[in-house]
Amino acid sequence: MAEQSPLKSLASLLLLLTLLTSAAESRLTTDFYSKSCPRFLDIVRDTISDKQITHPTTAAAVIRLFFHDCFPNGCDASILVSSTAFNAAERDSPINLSLPGDGFDVIVRAKTALELACPQTVSCSDIISVATRDLLVTVGGPYYPVHLGRRDSRVSKASLLADLLPLPSSPMAKTIRQFESRGFTVQEMVALSGAHSIGFSHCKEFVGLVGRNGTGYNPRFAQALKKACSSYPKDPTISVFNDIMTPNKFDNMYYQNIPKGLGLLESDHGLYSDPRTRPFVDLYARDQDRFFKDFAKAMQKLSLYGVQTGRRGEIRRRCDAIN
Repeated sequence: MAEQSPLKSLASLLLLLTLLTSAAESRLTTDFYSKSCPRFLDIVRDTISDKQITHPTTAAAVIRLFFHDCFPNGCDASILVSSTAFNAAERDSPINLSLPGDGFDVIVRAKTALELACPQTVSCSDIISVATRDLLVTVGGPYYPVHLGRRDSRVSKASLLADLLPLPSSPMAKTIRQFESRGFTVQEMVALSGAHSIGFSHCKEFVGLVGRNGTGYNPRFAQALKKACSSYPKDPTISVFNDIMTPNKFDNMYYQNIPKGLGLLESDHGLYSDPRTRPFVDLYARDQDRFFKDFAKAMQKLSLYGVQTGRRGEIRRRCDAIN
């Protein structure tokens, strides 16, 4: 029998992965809990509304939590699991240590309320997906349908995250490869970068770049950043808004800032200096409706990435611990 070529083997593997993903997604429905937990959406909405009112940074925290959960190995709530004496979980990976506590807290609150209403019924991964969409809407972002029926992962290991999440300092070519390897186009990557419309970043993520030649920072903005971060070595919690113009409103100002040298992170400036991504920055800077439409589609696609359904996962009793 003739030996199969490596290219054909790779093609077969990719086809199998596509079929498995499609099969998993086909089990998800927008009304998954209509009978088993009819107040699911109301409970999540009430919980996130209360939290967002008292802690306005919650929306950005949950959107970031959602990305850090879904992008590396699928939307399975593995990011929520706490480490034990026997296992270092994802949330304790170096890249996840700066994730804001408000994101974890609001998911725990929603899970607690749902366990009282419908015990062992709603997965933590479904809670993250719906909470992300609802919080996005509260800060002015677009609405999109969320398909439900995900199961929670039984595995969460910090060691499995090595080099899977894009860093602010990563070369644009590497970031593009990371997205393309998960089936996302360059345009979808630029659209998802619009999540930086809200939230903040710690000085350690950008201060080393400020003031260097060729980095794209507006000189006056660079000076202001240096001043804002002057005490950073003594207080590593000091941070700056990702979008200095409309920091608490989800809009397209992030894209308008970048060409003016008002991007905060190296990856923001990279979007404008790379010819593959720059046209989409320009597009979203002048057309907020198009940005909202593309962002909503990309977020919906990300929410379906690598999901576990049926017997492949579990419904955790607590989001921070595997059953």
